[in-house]
Amino acid sequence: MAAVDSVVCWTPYLNEDWTLIVAASPQGLCYVGLPGTGRSDLETFLQKHFAGWAWEQEADRLRDVTLQLDEYFSGSRRHFELDLDFRGTPFQVAVWQALGEIPYGETWTYRAVAQAVGRPKAVRAVGAANGQNPIPIVVPCHRVIGSNGTLTGYRGGLALKQRLLRLEGLDLPSSEEQARFGL
Repeated sequence: MAAVDSVVCWTPYLNEDWTLIVAASPQGLCYVGLPGTGRSDLETFLQKHFAGWAWEQEADRLRDVTLQLDEYFSGSRRHFELDLDFRGTPFQVAVWQALGEIPYGETWTYRAVAQAVGRPKAVRAVGAANGQNPIPIVVPCHRVIGSNGTLTGYRGGLALKQRLLRLEGLDLPSSEEQARFGL
């Protein structure tokens, strides 16, 4: 049996028509798999960032995470209060921490995030780090939009990004809708 300090716990989280996989190390939440990802995606993440660690399906240890997700999706939570365990480069971690500063119901541009991390010319690198965010929704990468106000890429797809923003009270047209209507 593995020591408790080297076990990552995970569980599926069901919400309406979505299944998300959430995982946490003893240091905090480390992974949220978006709809369309599965256990193999979790395995890949764990092999890369937690090599040699045991991992166990354990819903009870993730109850606070799933409760806060329930509250977020019901509209009663605007800010997550969870310990996070970021696994990435120092630049990625800085970007992910900056994403956590974007208020509920607001958006920032990639340029604004680059400025927030002190690298105003690193807009593309911010976009790449944003796309590698291992804790989406909780770390709100969906709140980042293009400098022209369009919804740009989202690992879970633009429909999911738009749905999350609408949940937060924003009704931004997708980039496809903007192109179709010449906005």
